[in-house]
Amino acid sequence: MNILTEKFKEVSLSVLPIVAIVFILHFTIAPLETSLLLRFLVGALFIILGLAIFLLGTDIGITPIGTQMGKGVAKSNKVWVVIIAGLAFGFFISIAEPDLHILANQIATVTNGVITNTSILIFVSIGIAVMVTIGLLRIVYNIPLYKLLTGIYLLIFVLALFTSNEFLSLAFDASGATTGALTVPFMLALALGIASLKKVGKTSEEDSFGLVAIASSGAIIAVMLMNIFGGQNEMSGSLEVDPGGSSAIIQPFLAQLPTISGEIFIALFPIVTIFLIYNFLSLKLSKKRLNKILKGVLYVFVGLVLFLTGVNAGFMEVGNVVGYTIASLDNRFYVLLVAFVLGLVTILAEPAVYVLTHQIEEVTHGYVKRKFILLALSLGVGLAVLLSMVRILLPGLLLWHMLLPGYIIAIGLMYIVPKMFVGMAFDAGGVASGPMTATFILAFVQGAAEAIEGADVLMDGFGMIAMVAMMPIITLQLLGLIFKLKSRKGGLQ
Repeated sequence: MNILTEKFKEVSLSVLPIVAIVFILHFTIAPLETSLLLRFLVGALFIILGLAIFLLGTDIGITPIGTQMGKGVAKSNKVWVVIIAGLAFGFFISIAEPDLHILANQIATVTNGVITNTSILIFVSIGIAVMVTIGLLRIVYNIPLYKLLTGIYLLIFVLALFTSNEFLSLAFDASGATTGALTVPFMLALALGIASLKKVGKTSEEDSFGLVAIASSGAIIAVMLMNIFGGQNEMSGSLEVDPGGSSAIIQPFLAQLPTISGEIFIALFPIVTIFLIYNFLSLKLSKKRLNKILKGVLYVFVGLVLFLTGVNAGFMEVGNVVGYTIASLDNRFYVLLVAFVLGLVTILAEPAVYVLTHQIEEVTHGYVKRKFILLALSLGVGLAVLLSMVRILLPGLLLWHMLLPGYIIAIGLMYIVPKMFVGMAFDAGGVASGPMTATFILAFVQGAAEAIEGADVLMDGFGMIAMVAMMPIITLQLLGLIFKLKSRKGGLQ
């Protein structure tokens, strides 16, 4: 109960800034209907309760499963075991990720079902599965992370030449959405489990980072291939924004509950089944420990259901309306200012950020302080959301105009910063685009795109998550460069 209380405080501190921003906007430049505001508050309560229970479940359920499976794979010392484990867990953990469900539903809504949420879920999960496997094999065979990432992003740049602008936004957004509150703890635990048994020392520490970065690139490649071979081009999107909204308050939540419960059960069932089979054949954990892990999975289920219900029934609609209302004002300064502030505070709201920053501080034995990482991430994400809004306001500015130079800088920095920072930075890029980014800020940006003349919701409304995923890679590597210049001891060289 004490741990749950701590999680509740942690999540409250992360969600309340967004609630405060909405209230400030409500009483100033973007007034909301009373029923809409009440639904938003109920949704926020669902999100706080859901994320708190979910994070507790992740700590005692999902993370131990990831660690045990990682150690089991490493102990087997067989490449085929690594490949099967990577494919299975990469696919099932991705298809269970709440952020990906949110993005897939948004894509289906904006494209009026031309791109179905099921196709996005399956294609992206296959891409993640393949790249998780490659990421695990990298650890086993000691392949330098910066070399592998260079090759992966060169492939992505080549595929981008044959990908339509609409799908380019979706591809990079899918990358950010796949690395959320469920996948990050699991992948970090899986990588740490394998790296810790392989060898000790600096190389092992470096190996514990980077799997999230490699995995998230699979989503980009999968969606690009989906476009290249599917031949869907010249699409446009629209979003129905009703500032008045429905007068019902509780009914939308009750309507969402059964559907979401079924989706989450189907998503979590394979993970639990594989783990139970593995435990029966090899692990043979004590009954007490096994029950604790299964209780954690139950918490994850309840937490995800509450979280996604709150998001779908009360949270995203307000994001759309606020974005639409502010973007409709004559003064564009307001929409740019709100975009920057939202990015600045939202990164502090991401639960997975706490998981990663704690692990970085722990692995580096306190050398890299959490506060410096959080500052670098916060500024990076604030700038990313601001630039996304600038892109919507300037019709000729396309997503690749920002992503191409950004990733060239990110890849160039890999060769001059301490190697441990490379894995941290690319993992942070995935972590930054979590539940709050995939919900409220995505809805805000899409609402603004619907209101701004000349903007297209599909081409301009998506792409924000891609920017949020890219900027921390640059800012955290710059932080690594600063540490390198300040310290000539060579401890992280």
